[in-house]
Amino acid sequence: MKYKTLILIVFGIAILAAMVLYIGPGKIKEALKLANLWYVGLAILIQFIIYLFWTQRWAITTYAVNISVKKIHLFPMLMVGLAVNNITPSARGGGEPIRGYILSKYSRTSFEKSFATVIADRGLDTFPFMLLAIITIIAAVLYLNLSPLVVYILIISVIILLIVFILAIYMSINEKAGKKITFWIIGIIKIFSKKERSNLENRVVSAIEGFQNNMKVMVKDKNVLIYGILISFIIWFFEILRVYLVFSAFDVHISLIIIAEVFIISSLLGLIPLLPGGVGAVDGIMILLFSAAGVPPSISAAATIVERLISFWMTSFIGMAFLPYFGTSVVEKISK
Repeated sequence: MKYKTLILIVFGIAILAAMVLYIGPGKIKEALKLANLWYVGLAILIQFIIYLFWTQRWAITTYAVNISVKKIHLFPMLMVGLAVNNITPSARGGGEPIRGYILSKYSRTSFEKSFATVIADRGLDTFPFMLLAIITIIAAVLYLNLSPLVVYILIISVIILLIVFILAIYMSINEKAGKKITFWIIGIIKIFSKKERSNLENRVVSAIEGFQNNMKVMVKDKNVLIYGILISFIIWFFEILRVYLVFSAFDVHISLIIIAEVFIISSLLGLIPLLPGGVGAVDGIMILLFSAAGVPPSISAAATIVERLISFWMTSFIGMAFLPYFGTSVVEKISK
């Protein structure tokens, strides 16, 4: 891990610490003592169920392109990718290439083929996210007292995500568009690269074509689209249920609709800062929004801390624990 990443993590934690100090550490400590551990345990169980659904969704894309790998082996690869997303300040995108690299190395398939399954997996998650984000913004404008600036930021975030998603899918399956972008990228690389140009072009074009061919196979596979999107909706439901259980541990029963609104809004705004995993930003936004929804600030802070310990920190620690299993080459790629 680079020093820059560590500095950003410290900065994010400092933001959260400042908010905790503002609310009052004593009040939050007293609120934490009220937590019902049975509900917390159920929330942790729900998180592991989410891991299983994530693994199953990725397995669908790997089977579609005939990559032979068992789900029990996909799970640690998935966890490493999630952990890398959490510790890299790259808008939560650093874990996808790592997942593709580990899968290609383990299954002895091309990186283009393995990486295509990862992109398809993330694409399946985007469908329900976009739908829920649009519904959430409409509901937030109607029921939450948000400032016009926040509403504009949310709308712009959804539009940008939608445009990026459509362009990514279009480039992945359209040969002409893919080649145009490819040659543009090659032109940029040539300016800074001293490698033989023809060799560079052949390698990049071959990689793009391999990636596109595998993406086309998955897009045409009904199992990938139908079951993958269905699993994605189930995952989002369990994500919201996990947050509900955490607040239930503090004897605060919020409607699932409010939780969905706060969860989606914090996820959208958490993509804007370049902080690893949205550390500090997502936590702070969740505390503010739940407080605005009528939850006492001390309870809101305590519940958010427990929720992030389960969804963010537990995931990160499990993923980092699996890193040694895949060898030093993966560690070296992460540290670059």
